[in-house]
Amino acid sequence: MVLQEEQLRIIFGLKLKQIRTERGLSLFGLSKKTQLSKSYLNEIEKGKKYPKPDKILALAKALEVEYDEMVSMKLSGSMAPLSDIILSGILKEIPLELFGIEESNLIDIIAGAPDKVSAFISTLFEMTRHYQVSRENFYLAALRSYQESHQNYFPDLEQAVRDFARLYQLDLQQKVKSAELAEILKEEFGYKLDEERLAKEDLPGTLRSLFIPKSTTLLLSPGIPEAQKVFILAKELGYCHLQIEDRPLSFSWIKFDRFEEVLHNFQASYFAGALVLPEDRICTALKSFFKEKQWDSARFHKLMSEFTDSAETFLQRLTNILPTHFGLNQLFFLRLQQNSDSAPVLSKELHLSRKHQPQALTGTINYCRRWLSTDLLLKPKNYYRSGALALGCQISVYQDTGEEYLMLGARENDPVSPNAQRSVVIGLELNANFKKQVQFHKDPKISTQIVGTSCETCSVQNCEQRVCPPHRLIKEEQEQLLQERLKQILEEETNLNN
Repeated sequence: MVLQEEQLRIIFGLKLKQIRTERGLSLFGLSKKTQLSKSYLNEIEKGKKYPKPDKILALAKALEVEYDEMVSMKLSGSMAPLSDIILSGILKEIPLELFGIEESNLIDIIAGAPDKVSAFISTLFEMTRHYQVSRENFYLAALRSYQESHQNYFPDLEQAVRDFARLYQLDLQQKVKSAELAEILKEEFGYKLDEERLAKEDLPGTLRSLFIPKSTTLLLSPGIPEAQKVFILAKELGYCHLQIEDRPLSFSWIKFDRFEEVLHNFQASYFAGALVLPEDRICTALKSFFKEKQWDSARFHKLMSEFTDSAETFLQRLTNILPTHFGLNQLFFLRLQQNSDSAPVLSKELHLSRKHQPQALTGTINYCRRWLSTDLLLKPKNYYRSGALALGCQISVYQDTGEEYLMLGARENDPVSPNAQRSVVIGLELNANFKKQVQFHKDPKISTQIVGTSCETCSVQNCEQRVCPPHRLIKEEQEQLLQERLKQILEEETNLNN
């Protein structure tokens, strides 16, 4: 395998450099002892070349080590953890190129301070095992970092949508219909659409679509809402127009085997969102909406329904548009899901503000019931309603940090799970730029709530919505009191002895 050959070259190069350094030899000095060129030795140490047996023998003799030790796949001393890291293949799992990092450069950094860096990386691996972080979760976390580093806006994908619309004469000034997308898939890309097969299959869970590459057939779950159907077909067109082949075949995805699948899934989804909510048209609509002096849920619903009936598609698209076109880059996006007999669970998040509230927490957590996200799920009757859809607006003030956000959110039936609901919310920091852009933030009818992150960590007093005591907060306070008391005892003893 290519990967095994690369691992062999890298480890041999590191070992050669380690032994050479221990012997107090420069590359020039080793070159003189072995009659091998300095440039050739440098390429070996960088993992670019693996020497033939006669040259390994010459190196072993010059460095006074056994041949078997030179070809061993184990490094020694402080470098030992580095060989385990390389052999594990974990560096291949990390999408380093996405962040402009060369694997060789990372290995050089690790090799330059093996005690500290190797211990740090080993600790990260131990943490992922301890908290049972799956490969998929790791990939999705890397994708979120990639989105955040680009303000979740990708001009090449926006341009690809404009090119697609021009190529197939799709009117982006009108609400996209599934019938016209289906026609393009069939006529231009040879797709066959089947809306009966999945209903006949005894599949665990729910599946909205399945693509069969061999026959270029897209199986669609019968009875899915028009908004979901539009998004699925638009996503398929994204794969086709962007010429993406390495992709997940099911929607929703079941398993990601490679990061490329995660990235390509995101790119096709971005394409679909930009097709449903075209950049120029949504910007014009938002500018008009933000000029309103008062918050109007019905007006917000009308704005959304001009593009799509999916609240998640609409609010997710705002995370692309608001940072670039309105300068509103201090924002987060949350999706909570709830079955009829369970507490809300945070299932999707994005934080362009790079701040830590509110983010998903591990373990069994009772997320703050004062959030617009949870309140929409638990008390939908308190909000503007249109069928199964509930819409709301809230100013959230975080108790522990003082951060203020204007929250726009919606509750809708979960299209994946028939007996579940989900809420989607975008939070926009109430800073000077936001107040200048969005006029209705001063509307006194918008509810203001003091919120926390979870009941377990919340310091809000006399909260009627609290479902459990602040266990974690109490423990932290007890530890703080203990530390203060120990410090006081030590100071008293010091004063007595002086």
